[in-house]
Amino acid sequence: MFALIAALTLAPPQDPTLAAPDAAVGAVIDRMHAAASRADGSVYFAQFTPDARFIGTDSGERWSLEAFRAYAEPYFARGQGWTYLPHDRVVTIAPIACRCLAWFDERLDNASYGETRGSGVLRLTEDGWKIEQYVLSFAVPNDAARDVVAVIAQQPVAPD
Repeated sequence: MFALIAALTLAPPQDPTLAAPDAAVGAVIDRMHAAASRADGSVYFAQFTPDARFIGTDSGERWSLEAFRAYAEPYFARGQGWTYLPHDRVVTIAPIACRCLAWFDERLDNASYGETRGSGVLRLTEDGWKIEQYVLSFAVPNDAARDVVAVIAQQPVAPD
């Protein structure tokens, strides 16, 4: 009996990615947002898988991680980041045996754009949870949708 109590007391703590995967997923997303706000490119890009995609608000913005890094690094090097403050995030861990995929959506506040939306997919890797895809979008009120679509229709088509 004493040996059992000692073994339980001395057992190493559980890996937090296994004990509370939704909290671990949220921590990755929070680190990404915080690093962007500090213009810390090394921490920011470390939150993504090597083959990740970043989908921006413009129809032509479907960036590979490599292309997005090339775009963002000069800004980060000048100390210019971007600040999106997340709230109302919902994380879902895929109901599959490995519990190794997650998706999320969140509302974000930004000084320039007001409320925006973020969503994406994360995968559990050997290095912990990593972002496979992040999508930044604008929420358009239904009452304004026709006007917004009309403005978009006036814009030149982005090349593929």
